[in-house]
Amino acid sequence: MADSPVKILIVDDDELVSLSLKKVLDKLGYDVEICIDADKAEQTVQSFEPDIILLDIYLTTRNGIDLLKEFKKSYPDLPVIMITGYSDIKSTVKAIKAGAFDFLLKPLEFDYLKFVLEKAAEEVKLKSEVNKLQLLLKEDNYNKTFFGKSNKIKTILKSVQKLAKSPDTTILIEGESGTGKEVIAKYIHQNSPRADSIFIQLNCSTIPNELAESELFGHEKGAFTGAQNKTKLGKFELANGGTILLDEIGELNLDLQAKLLRVLQEKKFFRLGGQKEIEVDVRILAATNKNLEEEVAKGNFREDLFYRLNVAKVQLPPLRERKEDIPLFAYAFVEEFSNKFDKKIKRISHEALEILKTYHWKGNIRELRNVMERVVLLIEEDEIKDHHITQFIGQQKAQSGGSDEFVLKIPKEGIKADVVLKSLIQKTLEITKGNQVQAAKILGLSRSKLRYRMEQLGIEITKKIY
Repeated sequence: MADSPVKILIVDDDELVSLSLKKVLDKLGYDVEICIDADKAEQTVQSFEPDIILLDIYLTTRNGIDLLKEFKKSYPDLPVIMITGYSDIKSTVKAIKAGAFDFLLKPLEFDYLKFVLEKAAEEVKLKSEVNKLQLLLKEDNYNKTFFGKSNKIKTILKSVQKLAKSPDTTILIEGESGTGKEVIAKYIHQNSPRADSIFIQLNCSTIPNELAESELFGHEKGAFTGAQNKTKLGKFELANGGTILLDEIGELNLDLQAKLLRVLQEKKFFRLGGQKEIEVDVRILAATNKNLEEEVAKGNFREDLFYRLNVAKVQLPPLRERKEDIPLFAYAFVEEFSNKFDKKIKRISHEALEILKTYHWKGNIRELRNVMERVVLLIEEDEIKDHHITQFIGQQKAQSGGSDEFVLKIPKEGIKADVVLKSLIQKTLEITKGNQVQAAKILGLSRSKLRYRMEQLGIEITKKIY
């Protein structure tokens, strides 16, 4: 079923302007209703249930900012975009402080109106997704460190659900550090016929070589120095009947790879120093952040073991390839740490989300979680803004592509800052062919700040819709 159109309520007692605006928004596919009687605005909100409100700041019978405050009190998550025919900085500040989503000047510029509405609609959709997500997170079988709405993740989860149904299929899980390999392994176990049995995870990269065989297969008393006290059961014996995850399997040395191959083939092994062959029924999952085919070609990994492990493969994408999932993760982590630190953070600004979405995230989900934990812990505001994010990941690192290098030659006689700024904005607008939304992004400004600077410097604004 197709998504329902976004519902927009226009509250403006200028009927001609309202009808003109409705005509424009109807063509963009929105479901639009007009309220020209400000005294009936709250009643109309209750009956129409809009997703977004366009509210004129100067109404005949009501003060738009007072009405905004009432809307935000009753509907705190409802985006309200203020409109006015007067360039009044004080009113703009009041409206933003009162919770306005954005501020538009008449005559409205089509490109910017479209951009702001899309941004508001995106936030509405995101909050709806987050609400659904919060319900899912309360279910015992859903792990909040791995979820998403991207097509890549949906495809992976469908595949994983099928693989989980098998009681013994060996699965190789590949992906960069922090992409959720361990979570997928646990999910497979929890949704498999072995779910009621034990799940054991062993990180091969953290085991010293001299102890690795003992960790995997156990040892008999006196098998080596330090093993005098008693027989030790290895992880394979402990996992009997259940599932074992061999994390970072690419770190195993070649000798142990040969012994592991025998376990995969025969489900049998000897404890270190033991004479009795031990048989186990274990499902083996392996995870790695290395490309094992390349490791085979380099001679670092046994080819026969690779093919035994690679019966089925799950390839987890890095976070930078599933950017549409980043806001979901960010909001989920904000909720988690707000509860943990007793904070009341309600939203993440659009600018902050854009920075999160354009950052490279070498550590993937794990790195994002760490950043959100620090942000939530340290800020006192109820909204996470761009500067809260950049203080941890750095503004330069947050920019995707391009260079921050800029060479400015100042003449000996000097030059006024306004002249430089005006020239910079004009040249940027030339590059974007007058598209102020794109120009704002290039200059690293919010759209409202760019517009204010253009008016201040006398740079002409074009493309009005009425």
